[in-house]
Amino acid sequence: MKQTPLHDEHVALNGRMVDFAGWHLPIQYPTGIPQEHLAVRQDAGVFDVSHMGQLRILGPDATPFLSWATLNDPAKLRPGRGQYSMLQNDRGGLIDDLYVYRDVDESFLVVANAANVDAVLGHLQALATAPTPGPFRVVVRDESDAWALLAVQGPSAAAKLDRLADADLTAVRKNRLVDTTLSGMPVRLARTGYTGEDGFEVFCRPVDAAAVWRLLLEAGVAPCGLGARDTLRLEAGFPLFGHELDDRSNPLCTPFAWVVKDKPAFGLEALRAGACPRRLVGLVLEGRGIARDGYRVLDEAGGEIGRVTSGTVSPLTRTSIALAWVDAAHADEGARIAVEIRGQPVVATVTPPPFYRP
Repeated sequence: MKQTPLHDEHVALNGRMVDFAGWHLPIQYPTGIPQEHLAVRQDAGVFDVSHMGQLRILGPDATPFLSWATLNDPAKLRPGRGQYSMLQNDRGGLIDDLYVYRDVDESFLVVANAANVDAVLGHLQALATAPTPGPFRVVVRDESDAWALLAVQGPSAAAKLDRLADADLTAVRKNRLVDTTLSGMPVRLARTGYTGEDGFEVFCRPVDAAAVWRLLLEAGVAPCGLGARDTLRLEAGFPLFGHELDDRSNPLCTPFAWVVKDKPAFGLEALRAGACPRRLVGLVLEGRGIARDGYRVLDEAGGEIGRVTSGTVSPLTRTSIALAWVDAAHADEGARIAVEIRGQPVVATVTPPPFYRP
């Protein structure tokens, strides 16, 4: 398995290490997932997300190329800003969901899911050289080894980082970038995240990653693993590629249809031509139990109408929540359906995510 620059730090903290997309990463620390989750909701936590892929798009056609390649509109980004986006295939589905940052030199940094880096890289390189509407005058290169990435999240995240940074972080708005230093170490801070809380993602040199990590822990930021990252993103209603989204998922049939902008784009006709026989919805369960990935969703007569993609009991609210793809006829807000747990139907209500707002 691959190791991030923080691998030894996780082991020293007795992190429970697991295989995640080929990377050896901590799923939790001895404090446990619920406490790590609450640390982010109530104070501040830090995640090692150095396994994420970073791709650089540069050249005179970088903006029109990414506008053609992705569903959101990077042409609307000013330098130093970012946006959530998706990379679509030509069959009405997705290759990955992404974060796209426009750099001050007019290049773009694309952050992709670890399991999809090769697919995203290959797809973008193929699109760049395709004769129609290109070829584009761009270079697409993998910069993943040049970055370590830490996510500092929570209501106290900005204040704790501000004490360490040379820049005034109170002036940095959501989805914006700032280059600064932490105790003399150069970093790039993006006011973005995957937890539903305020916070920053810290791009730094791999050689500095351990020192930055220790600096954050000394400042009172709690170390958090993948388990809490998953419960937090689900509580916030964010999708996880491979669960809510895949190569057959039409984003127009999800709560994230806003990503699809009205502009020329590769594969857009296939998305628009697709119907929505099923929709991605949020569920709140009324009974006990966890609606786990793959569990059947049932109608009132007990017939299968869908499948759960992610589920948990919220460590904050103690409510059992889930995301699921269900038949469109049962996807209206307030619809009462059920999730089959250990052979028994547990009543659930269709509830638009997020399940929690700070």
